[in-house]
Amino acid sequence: MTDGTWVAIISLGVTILFMLGTPIFLVIGFWTVCCSFVLGLTLDNIGVALSDVFTDGFALLAMPLFILTGDLINKSGIAKRLTDFAYSCFGWLRGGLAMASLGACGLFAAISGSNSATTATIGGMMHPEMVKGGYDERFSAATAASGGTVGIIIPPSIIFIVYGFLMNLPISDLFVGGLLPGLLMVLGMQFACWIICQRNGWGHLINLQLNRVIKTAFGAWLGFFAIGLVLWGIYTGKFSPTEAAAVTVGFCVIVGLVCLPLFRMFGFSSSSPVEDKNYSEMILVEGFKVTEIPDIVIRSAQITGILAPLIAVSVVMQQILSLLGAKETIEAFVTGMGGYYAVLFTAMIIVFMAGMVLESLPNTIIMAPILAPIAHSIGVDPIHFAVIFLVGGSIGFITPPYGLNLYVASGVTGVPYMSLLRYTVPYLVALISVWVLVALVPELSTMLLPNRG
Repeated sequence: MTDGTWVAIISLGVTILFMLGTPIFLVIGFWTVCCSFVLGLTLDNIGVALSDVFTDGFALLAMPLFILTGDLINKSGIAKRLTDFAYSCFGWLRGGLAMASLGACGLFAAISGSNSATTATIGGMMHPEMVKGGYDERFSAATAASGGTVGIIIPPSIIFIVYGFLMNLPISDLFVGGLLPGLLMVLGMQFACWIICQRNGWGHLINLQLNRVIKTAFGAWLGFFAIGLVLWGIYTGKFSPTEAAAVTVGFCVIVGLVCLPLFRMFGFSSSSPVEDKNYSEMILVEGFKVTEIPDIVIRSAQITGILAPLIAVSVVMQQILSLLGAKETIEAFVTGMGGYYAVLFTAMIIVFMAGMVLESLPNTIIMAPILAPIAHSIGVDPIHFAVIFLVGGSIGFITPPYGLNLYVASGVTGVPYMSLLRYTVPYLVALISVWVLVALVPELSTMLLPNRG
């Protein structure tokens, strides 16, 4: 049999393994090793490639640090305070608690940089409150899953770090480029949420009170400071994204070990400042102890231990695809579509379809090196295309058959995976609409960049 036939058989085999629930890392690893043998490559090539990813990828050091940041702010209670602030701003609208959940996802994403962490944290906190407030439990879980999509778009973003590492682009520019599109994604989902809740009469309304907004804003000031610290440092060039991640971790440790316990000692801590019969008086976690840090670090390390090998083996997979001529084949197909918009939207369709079956990391590592040069050849700004690519990839988090956020939300809330699908459709429509808008208006991705606006 020819090499092409063997590759097709191997690909069919790993596809079956994936459909049977085999972890994506093992699927890609098995495909990579088998195809290496077929193409006559030695296993030394895989070892060298894996080593290069971790020894030369200084930017990737930011990934475990931002994951750790997300766990620290959740453990300290900062995430709950950000959620209270969001509810005080949106609770007067029909569906205000659901809209607050989406807003809280945006705020949490601005510190954690992770879609799964955003979905798990906000979903775990807000789903019981939404159900208690009269929302359908399936809609509540779908809202948490959808809100988590902005976790990789609003800076700092783990996947932007990976994209910048692969395509040799300034990660700080990518962070800035994702800011406005991320905010538009939140607003688009909130609008869809408001329409759904209006039609179904979901949500208990509270009065919009300035003193409540101010009180919750003061309660969440540490979270706002962490967000501002990251964006200010990166935007002004005071430190790199990797250094920003380290600074944020240090800040969260100081807050959790020193600041919040001192506030509690002097009587500045309290239960949730949002008083509403359908929003429970959850006692805030005010900091953590030194003895709890190892458990927090281990949990973050477990997530990193899943993502880092996946990045490495996907890089090797991309190399093999290049040897097989996949880049030339896709390039010929896409460029054959014709003009600027035909090529751009064809690339977007490919990203969307890949996102339906692949997690964002392998999708980015495999497809970005193929599609980004094509987009650049037709005049698309590299930062603009990066945002287009990753917004499209983020939509895959709530798109079956993969839909990682749907699995996370299902695990956190106990709502079956299939029950969430119906309620994600309005959010999908909103996100795709924003995606098309971002593609048609490059300024949304570039206007905030230095010397670009």
